Amino acid sequence: MEQKSRSSFSSRIGFVLAAAGSAVGLGNLWRFPYLAAQYGGGIFLLVYIILAVTFGFALMITEIAIGRKTRLSCIGAYKALDRRFGFLGWIAAFVPVIITPYYCVIGGWVMKYLATFLSGNGLAAADNGGFFNDFIGFDAGSIPATMLDFSGPTPWFLIYVLLTALVVIFGVEKGIEKASRVMMPVLAVLSVVVAVYSLTIDGAMSGLKYYLLPDFSQFSASTVLGALGQLFYSMSLAMGIMITYGSYMQKENLLEHSVTQIEIFDTLFAFIAGLMIIPAVVAFNGGDPSQINNGPGLMFITLPMVFDSMHFGTIIGTVFFLLVLFAALTSSISLMETIVSVVMDKTPLKRTPATLLVTVVVLLFGVPSCLGYGPWASVKIIGMQFLDFFDFISNSVLMPIVAFLTCILIGHVVGTKVIADEVKEGAGSFHREALHRVMVRWIAPILLLVILGTELATKVFHLFTI
Repeated sequence: MEQKSRSSFSSRIGFVLAAAGSAVGLGNLWRFPYLAAQYGGGIFLLVYIILAVTFGFALMITEIAIGRKTRLSCIGAYKALDRRFGFLGWIAAFVPVIITPYYCVIGGWVMKYLATFLSGNGLAAADNGGFFNDFIGFDAGSIPATMLDFSGPTPWFLIYVLLTALVVIFGVEKGIEKASRVMMPVLAVLSVVVAVYSLTIDGAMSGLKYYLLPDFSQFSASTVLGALGQLFYSMSLAMGIMITYGSYMQKENLLEHSVTQIEIFDTLFAFIAGLMIIPAVVAFNGGDPSQINNGPGLMFITLPMVFDSMHFGTIIGTVFFLLVLFAALTSSISLMETIVSVVMDKTPLKRTPATLLVTVVVLLFGVPSCLGYGPWASVKIIGMQFLDFFDFISNSVLMPIVAFLTCILIGHVVGTKVIADEVKEGAGSFHREALHRVMVRWIAPILLLVILGTELATKVFHLFTI
Protein backbone atom coordinates (compact mmCIF):
# COMPACT_ATOMS: atom_id res chain seq x y z
CA MET A 1 0.00 0.00 0.00
CA GLU A 2 2.78 2.40 0.92
CA GLN A 3 4.68 1.83 -2.30
CA LYS A 4 2.24 3.40 -4.77
CA SER A 5 3.73 5.52 -7.53
CA ARG A 6 3.98 9.07 -6.25
CA SER A 7 3.09 12.34 -7.90
CA SER A 8 5.76 15.01 -8.10
CA PHE A 9 6.22 18.69 -8.81
CA SER A 10 7.37 19.35 -12.37
CA SER A 11 10.14 21.73 -11.30
CA ARG A 12 11.94 23.22 -8.31
CA ILE A 13 10.16 26.57 -8.72
CA GLY A 14 6.83 24.71 -8.72
CA PHE A 15 7.77 23.10 -5.41
CA VAL A 16 8.99 26.40 -3.92
CA LEU A 17 5.83 28.29 -4.91
CA ALA A 18 3.56 25.53 -3.58
CA ALA A 19 5.45 25.22 -0.29
CA ALA A 20 5.67 29.00 0.06
CA GLY A 21 1.96 29.19 -0.69
CA SER A 22 1.33 26.77 2.14
CA ALA A 23 3.42 28.88 4.50
CA VAL A 24 1.87 32.18 3.40
CA GLY A 25 -1.64 32.26 4.79
CA LEU A 26 -3.88 33.91 7.33
CA GLY A 27 -1.11 33.70 9.92
CA ASN A 28 0.98 36.14 7.88
CA LEU A 29 -1.84 38.55 7.11
CA TRP A 30 -3.50 39.11 10.46
CA ARG A 31 -1.60 37.20 13.15
CA PHE A 32 1.87 38.56 12.38
CA PRO A 33 0.85 42.27 12.32
CA TYR A 34 -1.02 42.21 15.61
CA LEU A 35 1.76 40.24 17.33
CA ALA A 36 4.30 42.73 15.99
CA ALA A 37 2.22 45.57 17.40
CA GLN A 38 1.73 43.74 20.71
CA TYR A 39 5.40 42.89 21.26
CA GLY A 40 7.12 46.13 20.40
CA GLY A 41 7.09 46.45 16.61
CA GLY A 42 10.68 46.58 15.41
CA ILE A 43 12.12 44.40 18.17
CA PHE A 44 9.56 41.67 17.42
CA LEU A 45 10.41 41.88 13.72
CA LEU A 46 14.14 41.50 14.47
CA VAL A 47 13.59 38.51 16.79
CA TYR A 48 11.28 36.86 14.27
CA ILE A 49 13.82 37.16 11.44
CA ILE A 50 16.60 35.70 13.61
CA LEU A 51 14.40 32.77 14.62
CA ALA A 52 13.20 32.22 11.03
CA VAL A 53 16.75 31.71 9.70
CA THR A 54 17.72 29.41 12.60
CA PHE A 55 14.85 27.61 14.33
CA GLY A 56 12.45 27.81 11.38
CA PHE A 57 15.08 26.75 8.85
CA ALA A 58 16.17 23.75 10.91
CA LEU A 59 12.65 22.39 11.37
CA MET A 60 11.55 23.05 7.79
CA ILE A 61 14.55 21.45 6.10
CA THR A 62 14.22 18.47 8.46
CA GLU A 63 10.59 17.87 7.51
CA ILE A 64 11.10 18.35 3.77
CA ALA A 65 14.17 16.06 3.81
CA ILE A 66 12.19 13.37 5.67
CA GLY A 67 9.49 13.54 2.99
CA ARG A 68 11.91 13.43 0.06
CA LYS A 69 13.99 10.63 1.54
CA THR A 70 11.05 8.34 2.35
CA ARG A 71 8.72 9.36 -0.55
CA LEU A 72 5.83 8.83 1.88
CA SER A 73 3.18 10.86 3.66
CA CYS A 74 3.87 11.70 7.30
CA ILE A 75 2.39 8.44 8.67
CA GLY A 76 4.65 6.23 6.60
CA ALA A 77 7.63 8.61 6.73
CA TYR A 78 8.17 8.52 10.50
CA LYS A 79 7.68 4.75 10.58
CA ALA A 80 10.22 4.32 7.77
CA LEU A 81 12.86 6.19 9.79
CA ASP A 82 12.20 4.26 13.01
CA ARG A 83 9.29 1.89 13.65
CA ARG A 84 9.10 3.04 17.28
CA PHE A 85 8.12 6.50 16.06
CA GLY A 86 5.30 5.32 13.81
CA PHE A 87 2.80 6.83 16.28
CA LEU A 88 4.27 10.26 15.62
CA GLY A 89 3.13 10.11 12.00
CA TRP A 90 -0.45 9.55 13.15
CA ILE A 91 -0.27 12.55 15.50
CA ALA A 92 1.18 14.72 12.72
CA ALA A 93 -1.54 13.54 10.32
CA PHE A 94 -4.21 14.35 12.91
CA VAL A 95 -3.11 18.01 13.10
CA PRO A 96 -4.37 19.01 9.61
CA VAL A 97 -7.53 16.97 10.25
CA ILE A 98 -8.24 19.33 13.16
CA ILE A 99 -7.02 22.52 11.46
CA THR A 100 -8.53 22.20 7.98
CA PRO A 101 -12.23 22.45 9.00
CA TYR A 102 -11.94 25.56 11.16
CA TYR A 103 -9.39 27.14 8.80
CA CYS A 104 -11.94 26.76 5.99
CA VAL A 105 -14.57 28.38 8.22
CA ILE A 106 -12.33 31.46 8.52
CA GLY A 107 -11.73 31.24 4.76
CA GLY A 108 -15.51 31.42 4.36
CA TRP A 109 -15.54 34.59 6.48
CA VAL A 110 -13.02 36.10 4.06
CA MET A 111 -15.22 35.17 1.08
CA LYS A 112 -18.19 36.88 2.74
CA TYR A 113 -16.19 40.09 3.21
CA LEU A 114 -14.85 39.96 -0.35
CA ALA A 115 -18.38 39.50 -1.70
CA THR A 116 -19.57 42.40 0.47
CA PHE A 117 -16.86 44.73 -0.83
CA LEU A 118 -17.37 43.57 -4.44
CA SER A 119 -21.07 44.43 -4.17
CA GLY A 120 -20.14 47.99 -3.20
CA ASN A 121 -21.38 47.56 0.39
CA GLY A 122 -18.01 46.93 1.98
CA LEU A 123 -17.99 50.07 4.07
CA ALA A 124 -21.15 48.83 5.78
CA ALA A 125 -18.76 46.47 7.59
CA ALA A 126 -17.10 49.48 9.24
CA ASP A 127 -19.46 49.53 12.21
CA ASN A 128 -17.08 48.65 15.02
CA GLY A 129 -17.83 44.93 15.05
CA GLY A 130 -21.59 44.89 14.59
CA PHE A 131 -21.43 43.49 11.04
CA PHE A 132 -18.91 40.80 11.99
CA ASN A 133 -20.69 39.72 15.16
CA ASP A 134 -24.06 39.56 13.39
CA PHE A 135 -22.48 37.45 10.64
CA ILE A 136 -20.66 34.81 12.72
CA GLY A 137 -23.42 34.81 15.35
CA PHE A 138 -26.25 34.47 12.81
CA ASP A 139 -29.20 32.40 14.03
CA ALA A 140 -32.27 31.98 11.82
CA GLY A 141 -34.19 30.16 14.55
CA SER A 142 -33.45 26.62 13.41
CA ILE A 143 -30.27 24.77 12.46
CA PRO A 144 -31.32 23.97 8.83
CA ALA A 145 -32.42 27.56 8.17
CA THR A 146 -29.24 28.93 9.72
CA MET A 147 -27.01 26.66 7.64
CA LEU A 148 -28.68 27.58 4.34
CA ASP A 149 -28.79 31.36 4.79
CA PHE A 150 -25.98 33.41 3.23
CA SER A 151 -26.39 35.92 6.07
CA GLY A 152 -24.48 33.39 8.16
CA PRO A 153 -21.12 31.63 7.72
CA THR A 154 -22.15 28.08 6.73
CA PRO A 155 -22.86 28.55 2.97
CA TRP A 156 -19.62 30.54 2.58
CA PHE A 157 -17.75 27.75 4.36
CA LEU A 158 -19.26 25.21 1.95
CA ILE A 159 -18.20 27.21 -1.13
CA TYR A 160 -14.69 27.68 0.25
CA VAL A 161 -14.24 23.96 0.98
CA LEU A 162 -15.45 22.98 -2.50
CA LEU A 163 -13.07 25.50 -4.10
CA THR A 164 -10.16 24.03 -2.10
CA ALA A 165 -11.17 20.47 -2.99
CA LEU A 166 -11.39 21.32 -6.69
CA VAL A 167 -7.71 22.27 -6.79
CA VAL A 168 -6.67 19.17 -4.81
CA ILE A 169 -8.63 16.85 -7.11
CA PHE A 170 -6.54 17.99 -10.08
CA GLY A 171 -3.46 16.68 -8.31
CA VAL A 172 0.05 17.93 -7.60
CA GLU A 173 1.25 19.17 -10.99
CA LYS A 174 -2.05 20.15 -12.65
CA GLY A 175 -3.77 21.35 -9.48
CA ILE A 176 -1.57 22.55 -6.62
CA GLU A 177 1.46 23.59 -8.69
CA LYS A 178 -0.61 25.34 -11.37
CA ALA A 179 -2.74 27.17 -8.80
CA SER A 180 0.36 28.25 -6.87
CA ARG A 181 2.04 29.54 -10.03
CA VAL A 182 -0.93 31.87 -10.54
CA MET A 183 -1.86 32.84 -6.99
CA MET A 184 1.59 33.46 -5.50
CA PRO A 185 2.68 36.13 -8.04
CA VAL A 186 -0.76 37.77 -7.74
CA LEU A 187 -0.39 37.71 -3.96
CA ALA A 188 3.01 39.39 -4.19
CA VAL A 189 1.77 42.16 -6.52
CA LEU A 190 -1.43 42.87 -4.56
CA SER A 191 0.40 42.97 -1.23
CA VAL A 192 2.96 45.48 -2.52
CA VAL A 193 0.17 47.67 -3.98
CA VAL A 194 -1.77 47.74 -0.71
CA ALA A 195 1.43 48.31 1.33
CA VAL A 196 2.49 51.28 -0.81
CA TYR A 197 -0.98 52.79 -0.58
CA SER A 198 -1.04 52.24 3.19
CA LEU A 199 2.17 54.23 3.57
CA THR A 200 0.62 57.25 1.83
CA ILE A 201 -2.01 57.73 4.55
CA ASP A 202 -1.60 60.78 6.80
CA GLY A 203 0.05 59.69 10.04
CA ALA A 204 1.32 56.37 8.62
CA MET A 205 4.96 57.29 9.17
CA SER A 206 4.64 57.03 12.94
CA GLY A 207 3.40 53.47 12.48
CA LEU A 208 6.22 52.72 10.04
CA LYS A 209 8.80 53.98 12.54
CA TYR A 210 7.30 51.81 15.29
CA TYR A 211 7.34 48.79 12.98
CA LEU A 212 10.86 49.10 11.61
CA LEU A 213 12.98 50.57 14.43
CA PRO A 214 13.79 48.07 17.24
CA ASP A 215 13.24 49.36 20.76
CA PHE A 216 15.42 47.04 22.84
CA SER A 217 13.79 48.23 26.05
CA GLN A 218 10.68 46.30 24.95
CA PHE A 219 12.55 43.02 24.52
CA SER A 220 11.41 40.23 26.85
CA ALA A 221 10.94 36.48 26.99
CA SER A 222 7.36 37.07 25.82
CA THR A 223 8.75 38.60 22.62
CA VAL A 224 10.70 35.41 21.88
CA LEU A 225 7.76 33.13 22.75
CA GLY A 226 5.39 35.22 20.63
CA ALA A 227 7.77 35.06 17.66
CA LEU A 228 8.27 31.30 18.11
CA GLY A 229 4.54 30.67 18.19
CA GLN A 230 4.05 32.76 15.07
CA LEU A 231 6.86 30.90 13.30
CA PHE A 232 5.01 27.61 13.73
CA TYR A 233 1.79 29.09 12.51
CA SER A 234 3.38 30.91 9.61
CA MET A 235 5.79 28.31 8.19
CA SER A 236 3.39 25.31 8.23
CA LEU A 237 5.62 23.32 10.57
CA ALA A 238 4.71 20.16 12.50
CA MET A 239 1.49 19.40 10.64
CA GLY A 240 2.70 16.96 7.99
CA ILE A 241 2.52 19.51 5.15
CA MET A 242 6.23 19.93 4.52
CA ILE A 243 6.79 16.16 4.76
CA THR A 244 4.04 15.62 2.19
CA TYR A 245 5.37 18.30 -0.17
CA GLY A 246 8.90 16.98 0.33
CA SER A 247 7.72 13.54 -0.81
CA TYR A 248 6.64 15.15 -4.11
CA MET A 249 10.04 16.86 -4.56
CA GLN A 250 12.38 15.52 -7.22
CA LYS A 251 15.75 14.21 -6.01
CA GLU A 252 17.79 16.40 -8.35
CA ASN A 253 16.34 19.60 -6.89
CA LEU A 254 18.61 21.50 -4.49
CA LEU A 255 16.91 21.07 -1.14
CA GLU A 256 18.79 23.66 0.95
CA HIS A 257 18.44 26.30 -1.75
CA SER A 258 14.72 25.61 -2.06
CA VAL A 259 14.14 25.86 1.70
CA THR A 260 16.06 29.14 1.81
CA GLN A 261 13.80 30.53 -0.92
CA ILE A 262 10.64 29.41 0.94
CA GLU A 263 12.02 30.95 4.12
CA ILE A 264 12.73 34.27 2.39
CA PHE A 265 9.35 34.33 0.64
CA ASP A 266 7.41 33.62 3.82
CA THR A 267 9.35 36.12 5.95
CA LEU A 268 9.15 38.79 3.26
CA PHE A 269 5.41 38.32 2.94
CA ALA A 270 4.94 38.59 6.72
CA PHE A 271 7.05 41.77 6.65
CA ILE A 272 4.94 43.27 3.84
CA ALA A 273 1.75 42.27 5.69
CA GLY A 274 3.01 44.37 8.58
CA LEU A 275 3.64 47.25 6.16
CA MET A 276 0.09 46.90 4.83
CA ILE A 277 -1.59 46.92 8.19
CA ILE A 278 0.44 48.47 11.02
CA PRO A 279 1.07 51.98 9.57
CA ALA A 280 -2.58 52.27 8.41
CA VAL A 281 -4.07 51.07 11.72
CA VAL A 282 -1.67 53.17 13.81
CA ALA A 283 -2.60 56.23 11.74
CA PHE A 284 -6.30 55.40 12.19
CA ASN A 285 -5.78 55.15 15.97
CA GLY A 286 -4.06 58.50 16.23
CA GLY A 287 -0.54 57.08 16.44
CA ASP A 288 -1.21 54.47 19.16
CA PRO A 289 0.01 50.95 18.16
CA SER A 290 -1.46 49.40 21.31
CA GLN A 291 -4.93 49.80 19.83
CA ILE A 292 -4.35 47.16 17.14
CA ASN A 293 -6.87 44.42 17.93
CA ASN A 294 -5.76 40.83 18.07
CA GLY A 295 -7.35 37.82 16.50
CA PRO A 296 -10.23 38.13 14.05
CA GLY A 297 -10.91 41.63 15.30
CA LEU A 298 -7.99 43.04 13.34
CA MET A 299 -9.04 41.77 9.91
CA PHE A 300 -12.79 41.76 10.23
CA ILE A 301 -13.48 44.75 12.51
CA THR A 302 -10.59 47.22 12.61
CA LEU A 303 -9.45 47.08 8.97
CA PRO A 304 -12.94 47.76 7.45
CA MET A 305 -13.03 50.90 9.62
CA VAL A 306 -9.57 51.83 8.35
CA PHE A 307 -10.75 51.33 4.74
CA ASP A 308 -13.76 53.52 5.53
CA SER A 309 -11.39 56.35 6.45
CA MET A 310 -9.42 56.02 3.18
CA HIS A 311 -9.95 57.53 -0.21
CA PHE A 312 -11.02 54.70 -2.54
CA GLY A 313 -11.65 52.59 0.58
CA THR A 314 -14.04 50.22 -1.17
CA ILE A 315 -11.51 49.49 -3.92
CA ILE A 316 -8.63 49.01 -1.48
CA GLY A 317 -10.80 46.80 0.74
CA THR A 318 -11.79 44.66 -2.25
CA VAL A 319 -8.15 44.23 -3.29
CA PHE A 320 -7.15 43.43 0.29
CA PHE A 321 -9.76 40.72 0.82
CA LEU A 322 -8.97 39.22 -2.60
CA LEU A 323 -5.36 39.03 -1.43
CA VAL A 324 -6.42 37.42 1.85
CA LEU A 325 -8.58 34.89 -0.01
CA PHE A 326 -5.68 33.82 -2.22
CA ALA A 327 -3.38 33.53 0.79
CA ALA A 328 -5.95 31.46 2.68
CA LEU A 329 -6.56 29.17 -0.30
CA THR A 330 -2.87 28.35 -0.81
CA SER A 331 -2.74 27.19 2.81
CA SER A 332 -6.04 25.29 2.91
CA ILE A 333 -5.06 23.49 -0.32
CA SER A 334 -1.86 22.25 1.33
CA LEU A 335 -3.75 21.23 4.48
CA MET A 336 -6.30 19.21 2.52
CA GLU A 337 -3.59 17.72 0.28
CA THR A 338 -1.78 16.44 3.37
CA ILE A 339 -4.88 14.56 4.52
CA VAL A 340 -5.61 13.26 1.00
CA SER A 341 -2.01 12.04 0.68
CA VAL A 342 -2.39 10.02 3.89
CA VAL A 343 -5.70 8.52 2.72
CA MET A 344 -4.17 7.55 -0.64
CA ASP A 345 -1.14 5.98 1.06
CA LYS A 346 -3.15 4.01 3.61
CA THR A 347 -6.16 2.92 1.49
CA PRO A 348 -6.79 1.66 -2.07
CA LEU A 349 -8.51 4.96 -2.94
CA LYS A 350 -7.28 7.04 -5.88
CA ARG A 351 -7.02 10.85 -5.73
CA THR A 352 -10.59 11.81 -6.70
CA PRO A 353 -12.49 9.49 -4.29
CA ALA A 354 -9.91 10.22 -1.56
CA THR A 355 -10.44 13.96 -2.00
CA LEU A 356 -14.23 13.56 -1.98
CA LEU A 357 -14.02 11.53 1.24
CA VAL A 358 -11.81 14.15 2.90
CA THR A 359 -14.13 16.92 1.68
CA VAL A 360 -17.11 15.26 3.39
CA VAL A 361 -15.11 14.89 6.62
CA VAL A 362 -14.01 18.55 6.50
CA LEU A 363 -17.60 19.69 5.92
CA LEU A 364 -18.92 17.62 8.84
CA PHE A 365 -16.18 18.70 11.26
CA GLY A 366 -16.45 22.34 10.17
CA VAL A 367 -20.13 22.71 11.05
CA PRO A 368 -19.54 23.09 14.83
CA SER A 369 -17.07 25.93 14.16
CA CYS A 370 -19.62 27.56 11.82
CA LEU A 371 -22.42 27.37 14.38
CA GLY A 372 -20.26 27.82 17.47
CA TYR A 373 -20.82 31.57 17.68
CA GLY A 374 -24.51 31.34 16.68
CA PRO A 375 -27.02 28.61 17.60
CA TRP A 376 -24.39 26.60 19.51
CA ALA A 377 -22.80 29.57 21.29
CA SER A 378 -23.77 28.18 24.68
CA VAL A 379 -21.80 24.96 24.04
CA LYS A 380 -18.19 25.30 25.21
CA ILE A 381 -15.24 22.94 25.64
CA ILE A 382 -13.03 23.83 28.65
CA GLY A 383 -14.39 27.34 28.44
CA MET A 384 -13.81 27.79 24.68
CA GLN A 385 -15.99 27.98 21.59
CA PHE A 386 -15.52 25.12 19.11
CA LEU A 387 -13.23 27.06 16.76
CA ASP A 388 -11.07 28.40 19.61
CA PHE A 389 -10.78 24.93 21.13
CA PHE A 390 -9.69 23.31 17.86
CA ASP A 391 -7.16 26.11 17.34
CA PHE A 392 -5.76 25.63 20.86
CA ILE A 393 -5.44 21.84 20.59
CA SER A 394 -3.75 21.95 17.18
CA ASN A 395 -1.49 24.98 17.45
CA SER A 396 -0.69 25.12 21.16
CA VAL A 397 -0.55 21.41 22.06
CA LEU A 398 -0.15 18.97 19.17
CA MET A 399 2.19 20.97 16.92
CA PRO A 400 4.84 21.63 19.63
CA ILE A 401 4.63 17.93 20.63
CA VAL A 402 5.13 16.78 17.02
CA ALA A 403 8.05 19.16 16.49
CA PHE A 404 9.69 18.19 19.80
CA LEU A 405 9.47 14.44 19.10
CA THR A 406 10.72 15.02 15.54
CA CYS A 407 13.80 16.72 17.00
CA ILE A 408 14.31 13.79 19.39
CA LEU A 409 13.97 11.29 16.52
CA ILE A 410 16.37 13.11 14.19
CA GLY A 411 18.73 14.55 16.78
CA HIS A 412 19.11 11.62 19.16
CA VAL A 413 17.79 8.42 17.54
CA VAL A 414 18.53 8.18 13.82
CA GLY A 415 21.01 11.08 13.82
CA THR A 416 21.15 14.39 11.95
CA LYS A 417 23.44 12.79 9.35
CA VAL A 418 20.33 11.20 7.80
CA ILE A 419 19.00 14.67 6.99
CA ALA A 420 22.40 16.04 6.00
CA ASP A 421 22.95 13.21 3.50
CA GLU A 422 19.53 13.79 1.95
CA VAL A 423 20.20 17.54 1.64
CA LYS A 424 23.57 16.88 -0.01
CA GLU A 425 22.04 14.56 -2.61
CA GLY A 426 22.13 16.44 -5.89
CA ALA A 427 23.96 19.38 -4.28
CA GLY A 428 27.06 17.93 -2.72
CA SER A 429 27.06 20.39 0.15
CA PHE A 430 24.97 21.54 3.11
CA HIS A 431 26.13 25.04 4.03
CA ARG A 432 24.15 25.31 7.26
CA GLU A 433 24.76 21.72 8.42
CA ALA A 434 26.39 22.75 11.73
CA LEU A 435 23.52 25.14 12.49
CA HIS A 436 20.98 22.43 11.68
CA ARG A 437 22.72 19.88 13.91
CA VAL A 438 22.92 22.18 16.95
CA MET A 439 19.35 23.47 16.53
CA VAL A 440 17.73 20.05 16.13
CA ARG A 441 19.74 18.31 18.86
CA TRP A 442 19.70 20.93 21.59
CA ILE A 443 18.22 24.37 21.06
CA ALA A 444 14.93 23.56 19.28
CA PRO A 445 13.80 20.87 21.80
CA ILE A 446 14.33 23.27 24.71
CA LEU A 447 12.44 26.08 22.97
CA LEU A 448 9.61 23.71 22.06
CA LEU A 449 9.24 22.49 25.65
CA VAL A 450 9.10 26.12 26.80
CA ILE A 451 6.39 26.91 24.21
CA LEU A 452 4.32 23.88 25.20
CA GLY A 453 4.72 24.48 28.92
CA THR A 454 3.86 28.17 28.63
CA GLU A 455 0.75 27.55 26.53
CA LEU A 456 -0.57 24.83 28.85
CA ALA A 457 0.21 26.82 32.00
CA THR A 458 -1.56 29.88 30.58
CA LYS A 459 -4.65 27.85 29.71
CA VAL A 460 -4.78 26.10 33.10
CA PHE A 461 -4.39 29.45 34.86
CA HIS A 462 -7.19 30.91 32.76
CA LEU A 463 -9.52 27.99 33.55
CA PHE A 464 -9.00 28.38 37.29
CA THR A 465 -9.50 32.15 37.24
CA ILE A 466 -12.72 32.39 35.23
